[in-house]
Amino acid sequence: MKKHGKRYNAIVKSFDINTSFNLDEAINLVKKNATAKFDESLEISMKLGVDPRKADQMVRGTVSLPHGTGKTVRVLVFCKTPKDKEALEAGADYAGLEEYVDKIKAGWADIDVIVATPDVMGEVGKLGRVLGPRGLMPNPKLGTVTFDVAKAVQELKAGKIEFRVDKAGNIAAAVGKCSFDNDKLKENVETFYNSIIKAKPQTSKGKYLRSLHITSSMGASVIVNDSSIKGL
Repeated sequence: MKKHGKRYNAIVKSFDINTSFNLDEAINLVKKNATAKFDESLEISMKLGVDPRKADQMVRGTVSLPHGTGKTVRVLVFCKTPKDKEALEAGADYAGLEEYVDKIKAGWADIDVIVATPDVMGEVGKLGRVLGPRGLMPNPKLGTVTFDVAKAVQELKAGKIEFRVDKAGNIAAAVGKCSFDNDKLKENVETFYNSIIKAKPQTSKGKYLRSLHITSSMGASVIVNDSSIKGL
């Protein structure tokens, strides 16, 4: 059985962890208990009634959070000249091709997202065994394989994130920092929630959303009553 520290045990005694709260109350609880020595992220977790083993029940996509995640996203763009200049001017941290292919082969990993133009995917594909397990392989369905590298970079820097259901039917993501204003956190949670609801597979049977929790990086989960979340 997993043992928790004194801080965590004190947090779970401050509210009933088996009670559901409306979104405003839940955000207040999470922020109140985010007492770590760093700015904790506010994280959302949703249990879905899908079978991810079936291709037609995979829930995956992207969502642009209106107020970003509060995290610095390091973006690499695989492209040829003059697209590299366009990418860097849009805010990419790195842009180019051969140099970065070689760096990744050598073990370089200081990146969070990779964008690639379609004409270089032949080269990028050779890195599949390295990028795939790390979730970094560019994907046209997620908007990371495109010639419009400036738009892709700007969206990623502004708060566009990827979501994907895991093998157990869960989706989780950091949707802001606990230092954000309550209204900003609420809008980010609502935006993420509604994106998942809209992504419901047509073949999904029974109840789609089984549970919804929010927490801080070092805190305890708070059950959210999804009927309190505004539809978009």
